[in-house]
Amino acid sequence: MRLTDIMSFLDLHVWAEVALIIFAVVFIAVILRVLFAPRSLTHKIASIPLDDDDDKSVIDEEAK
Repeated sequence: MRLTDIMSFLDLHVWAEVALIIFAVVFIAVILRVLFAPRSLTHKIASIPLDDDDDKSVIDEEAK
């Protein structure tokens, strides 16, 4: 048997479909997280690049 014969019997197309489903689930989860984030947290995160202090406690406040 040649390598092409072995690879054709493995049905590798299933893994592409599994990867697509995983991607879609993660993508939808990220979109929902962004859409339903509190406005106050969104404004705090947006202002991080403009802050002069080195305290990055926004992540700590989100966990509370």
